[in-house]
Amino acid sequence: MKLLFKTLVAGFAVVAFGIIVAGATAYFITENTIVAENTESGSEQSSFVTKAVFGETAVGERVDLTAAAEKSVHAVVHIKSTQKSRTQTVRRMPDIYDFFFGDGRGREETVRTQPRVGFGSGVILSSDGYIVTNNHVIDNADEIMVTLNDNRTLSARLIGTDENTDLALIKVDSDEELEFLPVGDSDALKVGEWVLAVGNPFNLTSTVTAGIVSAKARSLGVYNGGIESFIQTDAAINQGNSGGALVNAKGELVGINAVLSSPTGSYAGYGFAIPVSIMTKVVTDLKEFGTVQRAVLGIVGGTVTSELNEEKQLGTVDGVYVSEVVADGAAAAAGIKEGDVIVGLDSKSVKSMAQMQEMLTMHVPGDNVDVKVLRDKKEKTLKVELKNVQGNTNVVKSVDLDILGAEFKELSDKERKNYNIPYGLKVTSVSKGLFGKAGIRDGFVIVKVNGAAMKSVEDLNKVVKAANASTEPVLFVVGVTPSGRKAYFSVDLSQN
Repeated sequence: MKLLFKTLVAGFAVVAFGIIVAGATAYFITENTIVAENTESGSEQSSFVTKAVFGETAVGERVDLTAAAEKSVHAVVHIKSTQKSRTQTVRRMPDIYDFFFGDGRGREETVRTQPRVGFGSGVILSSDGYIVTNNHVIDNADEIMVTLNDNRTLSARLIGTDENTDLALIKVDSDEELEFLPVGDSDALKVGEWVLAVGNPFNLTSTVTAGIVSAKARSLGVYNGGIESFIQTDAAINQGNSGGALVNAKGELVGINAVLSSPTGSYAGYGFAIPVSIMTKVVTDLKEFGTVQRAVLGIVGGTVTSELNEEKQLGTVDGVYVSEVVADGAAAAAGIKEGDVIVGLDSKSVKSMAQMQEMLTMHVPGDNVDVKVLRDKKEKTLKVELKNVQGNTNVVKSVDLDILGAEFKELSDKERKNYNIPYGLKVTSVSKGLFGKAGIRDGFVIVKVNGAAMKSVEDLNKVVKAANASTEPVLFVVGVTPSGRKAYFSVDLSQN
C-alpha cells in the first residue's frame, strides 16, 4: 500500500548496522541453545542465551517464539479492497483546433476509470469478527473481502475509519467463532525485546518474521499532521503487511504494522507499528460512536531540542515547547501560556510530542488531566479539562451524506454546457435534513463546498467528514439555482 513504500523524511537519523560473517551462515533457535551453522564448512557452534527481556524469560532460559507464532497466524487475515470504476470529467490537452476555434484550454470529456484493487493485512480482535487494519488499506473501497488463514473468504463491512491514526475497523460475519489475538500492553514494551511481525500480504496464508523493538514513540511525519508514536522494529515488514500484527513473545498484540522505511520499497531494516495503546481507544470509539472522540490540549508546539533549549534558555532538553495556545481551547482555559514547556501529563514524564500525543489518545473530551509545565525554569502543575476538536466536551457524532437530507447526481455534459460551469453536483431531492433547514431546494447545483470543487458525490462526502472533524463544523456551499443565479448557503453540521 502507499504508506508502506514511503521513505523516511529527510533529517530523521537512524543507526545503521552491519553483520560480518565468514561464508554463508544460517542461524537457528533450538530448544536450549542458539546455534550458528556454517553452511560452507558444516561446522557447528553453540552458546547459551545470555539475556532475554521479554515475558517471564530470565537469564539463561531459552528463546522460544513458536507458541507466539502459533497464536498469531490464525488471527491475521488477508484483505482485498476494490474501488469500482467511476465516471469523471477530464480536460484533454488542447490541439490546434482548440487554439483556433475553441478557448485554448482543451476539451472536457467524460471518461470511466478502471477499477482499483489494493491488498493488505488485518488482525482479528474478537471471535465475532471485528478486524482492525490500516485506513490506507481500505480507503475509498466499495468492496472489502477478507481471506482467513484457513483460506475461507468472507465479505466485510466497514465500521469506521480514522485518518489521523491510519486505522480502520471492519467486520465479517462467520458461522463459526474466529480465532483472535489478545491485546497486550504496548507501554510495557522494552527496547531490545523480541517481537514478531505477522502479515498475510499475498494471500499465501500468514507469514511470520522476528526481530526486536528498536525504539518507541517515533514520529516520522508521514501522516500529514496525524498522530504518530510508532514502535520501531527490525522485524521484516514488507509490501502487503500493512495492517498486520506486531506480537510480543507471549503471543499478545502490541502493535499494528503500518510503515516501512525503505528507499526501494523493499525491507531495509526498519519497520514501524502503531501501538495498541492508540489502537484500543480508536477501535472502542469506532464501535460505539462511528468516529473517534479525540481529546485535544489546544496547543501548537514541538519536541524540545538542544538547539531550542540553548536559544530560549528553557532549562530542559526534554518535553514539548508551546509555541502557540489556541484561543478558547483547553490549554488556554487552564492557564498554559506560550513559551511553557510541557514536561509531565498525569504523573508521567513527557519527553516528546509523539509521546504526549500517545498519552492524549487514551483520554476523551471532558477528562481532567494534570499537566506539568516548566515556566521560567520553574515547575508548575495545572489541571486541564480536555476538549474535542470543536472546542467543547460534547460527543462528536459520525456524519455522512444522510444528515444533509438530500440526494445528488453528477451533472451531464449537456447540463454543464447549459449552466456554463465545468463541474457540479445537482440536488435531485431535498427531504428532512440540514440542506432543507439551510434553504437549499431541488434543482440547485453545488459547485464548491468549503472551497473544494464538487466533481463527484465522493468529493462532497469527504468535505462533510472533514468539516465535522474540524473546529468549525460548517459547510459553505456555493452553487447555481435552476434559474442560473449564483447562490451561497451556510450549513451548520453541529445541528444534526
